[in-house]
Amino acid sequence: MAVDHLALIATDPAVGHGQAYIRGTRMPVSVVFDCLADGMSVGEIVTEYPSVDESSVRAVAAYGARLAREELVPLSAAP
Repeated sequence: MAVDHLALIATDPAVGHGQAYIRGTRMPVSVVFDCLADGMSVGEIVTEYPSVDESSVRAVAAYGARLAREELVPLSAAP
């Protein structure tokens, strides 16, 4: 990764009950994940949440990718 996107993600017990958030904001990464899951584009997310920029959305995606590599989540079996 050319840019350390994960540097934009932070945790602090005093912010959002310790949930991961975008540094410099109080925006939980889970909100951005929900937006992406609902089909919102990066542009739509940035418009809806002015404290979030494109780099922040990419940081959330990088954070999610890292989580997916580190922890297995049981899913239902394919039919």
